[in-house]
Amino acid sequence: MHISGQLIPTIRQLNTWPRFRLRLFAEGALVGVFAGLTAGFFRFALEKGTLLREYIYTILIQSDLWVNLLWFAALAAAGYILWRCVAYEPDAAGSGIPQVKGAIACALHMCWWRILWVKLFSGILGIGLGLSLGREGPSIQLGAVAAQGISETMGRTRMEERYLITAGASAGLAMAFNAPLAGVLFALEELHRNFSGVVLAPAMAAALISAVLCRFMFGGQSVFQFGMLPTFPVEYTWLAVILGLILGLCGLVFNKGLLASRKFYELPVFRKPWMPVAFALFTAGILGYVLPQVLGGGNDLINSLHSMPLSLQLFGILLVGKFLFTLVSYGSGVPGGFFLPILVIGALTGSVIGIGFIQIGLVEEAYLSNIVIISMAAFFTASVHSPITGTVLIMEMTGSYEHLLVLCMASLIALVTAKLCGGKPIYDTLLERLLKTGNKVGTHENQRNIIEFAVIGGSRLDGKKVTSVEWPERVALVDIKRGDGEIIPDSRAVIQAGDYIYILTDSPQSAEAVRCLAEEEIV
Repeated sequence: MHISGQLIPTIRQLNTWPRFRLRLFAEGALVGVFAGLTAGFFRFALEKGTLLREYIYTILIQSDLWVNLLWFAALAAAGYILWRCVAYEPDAAGSGIPQVKGAIACALHMCWWRILWVKLFSGILGIGLGLSLGREGPSIQLGAVAAQGISETMGRTRMEERYLITAGASAGLAMAFNAPLAGVLFALEELHRNFSGVVLAPAMAAALISAVLCRFMFGGQSVFQFGMLPTFPVEYTWLAVILGLILGLCGLVFNKGLLASRKFYELPVFRKPWMPVAFALFTAGILGYVLPQVLGGGNDLINSLHSMPLSLQLFGILLVGKFLFTLVSYGSGVPGGFFLPILVIGALTGSVIGIGFIQIGLVEEAYLSNIVIISMAAFFTASVHSPITGTVLIMEMTGSYEHLLVLCMASLIALVTAKLCGGKPIYDTLLERLLKTGNKVGTHENQRNIIEFAVIGGSRLDGKKVTSVEWPERVALVDIKRGDGEIIPDSRAVIQAGDYIYILTDSPQSAEAVRCLAEEEIV
């Protein structure tokens, strides 16, 4: 693509900003339709695949040995197929959220049509066979690549494409969990790292359209069902503090385990590249007989927690099994997310803590489900470092909006605990690892992009004249927007908190340096 063909339309969009924002809103609604339908098909196929898997195991338990051996031979063949799919399109591996973050940051470019079919096929096959992976990460990437396909079909600029990718990701999460507000907040807080109106409008339009489609396809009920939840007493607020501290540390342990899971498959026993996937599927096959509750994403497991006997041994086995199997599944590199397994592990950890408190008489048994809900939000925040998304997500997924205070408290304490212990956002860390491996298929390192950043109060740009800022190499300041007005970025312009700056660069490293200038607080 020629540089002039990309930049001139982009600058024209900056000069006609109100009209451009209205167009983005309309395009966001269009993205919501296609991204929602794509993620909806993925969710529908996984639900049917789960039912089929459960039916198969009921037959296998009653069958002869040779039938069971034939099942494991089928798992080995599926492992080889999954490996071939990932080898064909490496950017479809894993959850896909780091790849979406990289595309939004202009650090890499996704081949949308290859990712679309590989992610759909491989995700349905791997998760359907029982790997402990979630539908949300693939749904986010499927929504993002659907939006990218629309953008490229309509010949949109790279700047506009980034907004549409964010909208598509928002629609994907809204469809996966029937959680439109969480979809918007995750796209803004975690993916785009920008709460500007120009980002919000298409993301909200896409998420709302996707949520409407979700309710047509799957009904309006929340994903997690806990029955009748009692009102959480104010005198138990101390529990939010304790849970935030404990789950903050547990989230840190989970992140370290997830990052180290690939090292397990570097052992000499895995001589062939397809063996890690086959091992993960064999593990799923064995667990299908002895601990089927930990197979798949795990939302059915959460829904059954309130009806299980209060046994520390039972919940402890489920927690250890789900934790270890999630590491085994994700480390194999199969397409699938760990977003939902994070919530399941958080719920099981909270159950173990809650049962312990109940047995020593600190908490009444009736409030165990409340503890589980708080623990999910805290564990998610400790891993992902997105407290707003975690709070809203759990409220939408449980259909309970009475836990806002304690969810916020536990999430913030978990975030502070994880940060004080050296924890980093898991998706940022995975993106850094992805870029360091050299797997940058289709990157745009030599293509110029105009990128938007929000200036935070107290940052190194706040209150500085344009000429007094030491801009990184390969960066040109193109525009400054303040509210509904524009500031010409000449020698007299002063950047203020709340401004949105637009830079021209062909270097992802330079763009990251500008982001640090805009966000990093002065020490």
